[in-house]
Amino acid sequence: MSRYGTATIKRAYGDWTTTNPKGWKEVLHTMAIQPIQQFSHTSGKNATDSALIIDAMDVLHDDRVDGFCLVTSDSDFTRLATRIREAGLVVYGFGERKTPEPFVAACDKFIYTEILRIKPEEPKMAAAPVETQAKPAVEVAQLPALRPMILMAIDAVARDDGWAQLGPVGSQMSKKNPSFDPRNYGFAQLGKLMRKQDYLEVKEVPMVEGSTNVHLYVRCKAAGAAKA
Repeated sequence: MSRYGTATIKRAYGDWTTTNPKGWKEVLHTMAIQPIQQFSHTSGKNATDSALIIDAMDVLHDDRVDGFCLVTSDSDFTRLATRIREAGLVVYGFGERKTPEPFVAACDKFIYTEILRIKPEEPKMAAAPVETQAKPAVEVAQLPALRPMILMAIDAVARDDGWAQLGPVGSQMSKKNPSFDPRNYGFAQLGKLMRKQDYLEVKEVPMVEGSTNVHLYVRCKAAGAAKA
């Protein structure tokens, strides 16, 4: 999470008197996360969710932070995420692939925790389309189809000659699909993902003349043929 900012308030909610969250206790100490005790007074009712939402709204109205990070796969937090965004703050969501789409869409950026545990394997992942991979027992969120997402993003930011700088393309893709991350498709970097798409052209342009630092540009091959 450090790539998105510095967490000044770190809390984990649960009934710490039970054995269920036992495995998290050492993590809390290591990461300096404050455990918030919430007893489950009524069977079948999740008082922990209510406590988190109440505290989040208190923090929001204290005007002490620039954004929130919600680590959950529960769609019950969808309204909390939208309310925080209505206040003009950014919301980062972290959850498993089973996270319902409404909560994913309610965040500015959503990261599936599976890609944080597994190092991308480009050859294997690139060769196996998402649709043909074995599905787990639980229902999971479907990854957006990659080609139309890429082409729409390029079209939105491309110059007259069809070329689009990679950075704005990636930003456009994330804006339209909060869960977009090249690691979901088996690539550690967006540039590597683009180079593997056979319908795209990729070129490097030096930032300044003689510089070894470059900007990456992408273009649909069909657009290039039309300009020829």
